[in-house]
Amino acid sequence: MILINQPHKTEWSQLLKRPVMETERLFDTVRAVIQEVRTNGDRAVLKYEEQFDKVSLPALAVSEAEVEEAGSLIDEDLKAAIRLAHRNIEAFHSSQRFESQKVETAPGVTCWQKALPIEKVGLYIPGGTAPLFSTVLMLAIPARIAGCSEIVLCTPPGKDGRVHPAVLFAAKMAGVHHIFKAGGIQAIAAMAYGTESVPKVYKIFGPGNQYVTAAKQLVSLRDVAIDMPAGPSEVEVLADESANPVFVAADLISQAEHGVDSQAILITTSVSLQQAVKEEVERQLATLPRKEIAEKSLANSKLIVVNSLEEAIEMTNEYAPEHLIIETRDYESIVPHIINAGSVFLGSLTPESAGDYASGTNHTLPTNGYAKAYSGVNLDSFVRKITFQEITPEGIRHIGPAIETMAANEHLDGHKRAVSLRLQHLNS
Repeated sequence: MILINQPHKTEWSQLLKRPVMETERLFDTVRAVIQEVRTNGDRAVLKYEEQFDKVSLPALAVSEAEVEEAGSLIDEDLKAAIRLAHRNIEAFHSSQRFESQKVETAPGVTCWQKALPIEKVGLYIPGGTAPLFSTVLMLAIPARIAGCSEIVLCTPPGKDGRVHPAVLFAAKMAGVHHIFKAGGIQAIAAMAYGTESVPKVYKIFGPGNQYVTAAKQLVSLRDVAIDMPAGPSEVEVLADESANPVFVAADLISQAEHGVDSQAILITTSVSLQQAVKEEVERQLATLPRKEIAEKSLANSKLIVVNSLEEAIEMTNEYAPEHLIIETRDYESIVPHIINAGSVFLGSLTPESAGDYASGTNHTLPTNGYAKAYSGVNLDSFVRKITFQEITPEGIRHIGPAIETMAANEHLDGHKRAVSLRLQHLNS
């Protein structure tokens, strides 16, 4: 890992840069696949499954029999863990339900909002090196709580043509309606435009590689909404001399094993902690099964020493990490000053892994500094809010003249007339 001590503020911007992911260079390739799926539907998706995922499928849909069998193919400990995570995620997201209230903004003028579910949503669950059944829970549970009437899930199958049973078990528990064996660009295109098998959805959620990211960006230009811009996963640990270097190193490694382009950063006020964490990372890496991936990620990661906690907080808000772990003696005093982060983990006993799996918060979060403007996935991600207003005779008399004046000054005589005719009617 790269050691940096007391960097000047003018260096921060360069220092906090993420690994570059230029999805634009993939657009031509991605656009061609999307267009073929739009034109040829299932046939194109099956073709690309054979080309990209190296599997020949008779059909895209996961059968009810496959879903039912899944529970018998995973052990009871894992099923119990998934059930626990499900309960906590459901409890947290259920607490986010919107309560509408009518507001009389002026005498006789009443306004209110109504929250309605997005009817059809698509969930993308990556395959690759690990089955992300936890992401199924993170996306499907709030979709079900919101009341989405059609929840569609796409995930690439293994070489045997089957979806990992833990993914199917989690999907059934969380309330997914349709599951399809499709990955990558072709899965995003299928959900965006619909095929003979895959329903068209109105919004697509879920992480993926750079091709999936590029596909989501392209289909979102005019055809379907997406959850948020996405890049490689990242963590920052903000720590002082009281932090346990064993825990800090474990937190950095747990992030680094996601992928070679993941980023892990320590910002600390302690030179001794910086050195201890460096040594502990090397020790823990030696026994990590995904050592090769983590090593490549950590080669781009940084252990930064700053002059004060105030400076550490300022640098943290500039970085806007996806995950922020605060391991300081008085972490509660820091909380009010954190304004840019996806999800925050407080104290030495709160690892990022908790939010990734089972504390109840969502792990689909803004990366690449987007935490300055975006929220992580939550119940609101799956709903739309419609505004209503009702105006009585008293109300139109009260605000009508102001509307007429404003419309006239914007030279929109039709707007003014729509009010004037009503006032004349009431006064006749």
